Amino acid sequence: MDIYLVGGAVRDKLLGRPVTDHDHVVVGATPDDLLALGYRPVGKDFPVFLHPHTGEEHALARTERKTGRGYHGFLFQADPTITLEQDLARRDLTINAIAQDEHGALTDPYQGMRDIEARVLRHVSPAFVEDPVRVLRVARFAARFAPLGFTVADETMALMQQMVRDGEVDHLVPERVWAETRKALGEAQPSAFVRVLRECGALAVLFPELDALYGVPQRAEFHPEVDTGVHLEMVLDAAARIAPGNDLVGFCALLHDLGKALTPADELPHHAGHEHRGFAPLRALVERLKVPVEYAALAEQVCREHLNAHRAFELKPATVLKLFAGLDALRRPERLDVFLAACEADKRGRLGHENDAYPQADYLRQARASAAAVSATTFVTQGLSGPAIGKAMEAARIEAIAALKTEHT
Repeated sequence: MDIYLVGGAVRDKLLGRPVTDHDHVVVGATPDDLLALGYRPVGKDFPVFLHPHTGEEHALARTERKTGRGYHGFLFQADPTITLEQDLARRDLTINAIAQDEHGALTDPYQGMRDIEARVLRHVSPAFVEDPVRVLRVARFAARFAPLGFTVADETMALMQQMVRDGEVDHLVPERVWAETRKALGEAQPSAFVRVLRECGALAVLFPELDALYGVPQRAEFHPEVDTGVHLEMVLDAAARIAPGNDLVGFCALLHDLGKALTPADELPHHAGHEHRGFAPLRALVERLKVPVEYAALAEQVCREHLNAHRAFELKPATVLKLFAGLDALRRPERLDVFLAACEADKRGRLGHENDAYPQADYLRQARASAAAVSATTFVTQGLSGPAIGKAMEAARIEAIAALKTEHT
């Protein structure tokens, strides 16, 4: 029985990146062999075990054969005759198909180290086309490694385009699309995820609401990049810089301008009311992908209120308080932080404006703090009760925000 470190752990070591997960493949063993050594079984579709001491995953070497559409349509074979090279052959990208033995020696039958050096995301074998999830994974890896100069190999992109034409991507289940998207939005350059999906044609299939933004013009004096799709990409990357690893901020950034694709042609390049037009496509997307409630709710608030955030200094104190109420920000200040990060990304996601200041964020945080400092105790002491307390608190909060606004003007 031989055990090898495989996948992301080996890849990230070679790239000099932090290693978080250690996955292993076991060659020349049976499930009974591992059970006898105290390994705990966890795999349902194929034999995966947890090491009795480290808890790290150990999977028996296996092969897989396509038996149907989608990513569930596979037949797995795991037995002691499967070689390390056979196991590595079923992996998606060459950079993920490198193994390391206990002495540190590397096995690299598919030239993954060459592609790491060349900064290329390349498929291992023609079997790549059998699993549509790989389209999403390649796009996600592009989002992670684009800052290092990685690009998708031409032949891999051609295979992905073929998969889209063959309808394989149509069979992806919502949960898997969401899981990969969420991970991509937490990467360093999420725009690469969108670009790769668009280039292979999968964006129009999986995210038609996003694909529709490309080619839609905006006013050049406000958006020098003009194209709304390009603006989306810039906002995503700005969000990744402002809130690194925060996929919730990334998701809000992703959906903030969907309404611009629905602006009547005779109104272009103006987009008056685009925030309200964005509700329908936003709700359609989150329902289709079964997006978690908190993500859907905050994304809709950013869609609805991002222009108000930009105009924060011009808003009436009562409007500011209403904004906080919609976010439930008085009770949950972290929601305001997510909202403001996404709005700042929108403001900075424009050509030539990447480093603009966003003083609106500090002002709105201070306004929230001032409003939250108003306590019911004061009005109970004055003898008020019931609804009268709520009305008095609202008036006091508006007054507190007004006082702060005076300081900022």
